[in-house]
Amino acid sequence: MSAKGVNISILGRDFSVACPPDEQDALVEAANYLDGNMKDIQKTGKIIGADRVAIMAALNITNELLKLQKATAGQQQVQERLNTLQDRIDAVLREAEDV
Repeated sequence: MSAKGVNISILGRDFSVACPPDEQDALVEAANYLDGNMKDIQKTGKIIGADRVAIMAALNITNELLKLQKATAGQQQVQERLNTLQDRIDAVLREAEDV
């Protein structure tokens, strides 16, 4: 698949970003999320300048990502344990069928 230019807007500035067709929707969603986050920061009036707003948005989004990764790490361990138990149950049931 060849990359195609996707037009996005962040803080009123338009950008064309090369992106494979199957990832375009995700790119637009990410751009909208970033734009909303940056606008929320800008509305507070405490941070001036697009560069500083972008850095604060990046920090906020990174913090959200790290929290989510920590939360889902435990879920992955539980799922792996459930899969192991399911495999053991299946093995016992197969043995019972053979008897």
